Amino acid sequence: MSADLPEYYFRIRENGAVVFRIDTENRQRRIEMDQIAVINIRNGEVKPHGQRVLSERDQAEIAQWMNERRAILTQRDIDDIHRAVDYLNLTTQWAQSKASDEQLEDVTDRLLMAMHDLRTVLVRKKADRLSKD
Repeated sequence: MSADLPEYYFRIRENGAVVFRIDTENRQRRIEMDQIAVINIRNGEVKPHGQRVLSERDQAEIAQWMNERRAILTQRDIDDIHRAVDYLNLTTQWAQSKASDEQLEDVTDRLLMAMHDLRTVLVRKKADRLSKD
């Protein structure tokens, strides 16, 4: 196998990935991708493809990928929240300095409901954390 290619390839999908083993050790030296499993990252389920039995190496590579993927998704979630705080600040500045009456009329009720919902959840979660301490 070429040193430049990984032994496994994970094609990302909505809830996980399709796992392929990469093979270049054939007569034509073509890259062959042999599907070996489907992963559901949310529930941790790994389904071997067809009648395949996954080797210990396959299982270890899949477990490592799942751990790395979960870490990436967790980091993305918090990054999205930090961006949301920035957007709220930018929205406040827009409403105060640039928005027309028509624009404000278009978004005010939806923004107020979303902010009320968010505030309710945040206050409840903060109270829960404080009562634990």
